Amino acid sequence: MAVDDEGISTLVAVASCVAMALFYVLILYAPTVIVRLPSASSFSEFMIRRFICAAVSTVASLVFTAFILPIKSWEASLILGVYGIRKDHLWQGVVYPLLLTSLIYSGSLVSKLLLLLESLTGASNVSVWRNFVVAPLTEELVFRACMIPLLLCAGFKIYSAIFLCPILFSLAHLNHFREMYIRHNRSYLKASLIVGLQLGYTVVFGSYASFLYIRTGHLAAPLFAHIFCNYMGLPMLYAQGKGLVSAAFLVGVVGFVSLLFPLTKPLMYNDRTNDCPCWLGYCLWDSNVQSHL
Repeated sequence: MAVDDEGISTLVAVASCVAMALFYVLILYAPTVIVRLPSASSFSEFMIRRFICAAVSTVASLVFTAFILPIKSWEASLILGVYGIRKDHLWQGVVYPLLLTSLIYSGSLVSKLLLLLESLTGASNVSVWRNFVVAPLTEELVFRACMIPLLLCAGFKIYSAIFLCPILFSLAHLNHFREMYIRHNRSYLKASLIVGLQLGYTVVFGSYASFLYIRTGHLAAPLFAHIFCNYMGLPMLYAQGKGLVSAAFLVGVVGFVSLLFPLTKPLMYNDRTNDCPCWLGYCLWDSNVQSHL
């Protein structure tokens, strides 16, 4: 085992998670507020600055988490394993959760096929990097790989960790209100409604991503699900004049619910689930949760 037996306190775990969430958001404004660089001359320059800030925040969170957790061994493979960055069972960690995630988007997939849409057409390179590389990678590293090990190691129940991390994840998106209200000149009510919908969606997705991370022990599972969801947008429930889309959505929801636990069974992603460190949630899942399902 790579950790001490005593673990960490719940206060330290929660305070660390809140601090990382705040730091992830506040550092985005560092170029203009702290460093006082002139305003970006283009959207690309603006986003590149944010990419750098997100990278700095993510690295800081990873290092901070490593020092907070009661780690005995500093072997590289063990440290990476803390964050779910593993080579073993990698294809299972990508394919099964991605298949599961795609079921909830069945209506959207059918709609895209019917309309022959290509969502990347006309997208700028910087937007593609933001939606499919920088945002998913940094958010999953901070809000899943760092926070969940801290909470589990502090003694939080699995379901508590699953629902607490998404709350912090959604609060980290509150800065969108400022952008909607000030930069895009939306009314206060409209900006609130838009951001409120975004926060609700991020809570739901954050819970699902946390569930995937804990069940599989693989960072790849929520990461690729995150990229896929960013590509698809909100699941399509209905399309005017296209009943097939609604039917596909309903079939997808039934399939998603039915396969949620079978396709995330911990033993599908790991050789064993006994005698493993406190941050690996799948070790606890079989003994503490599965008997109640």
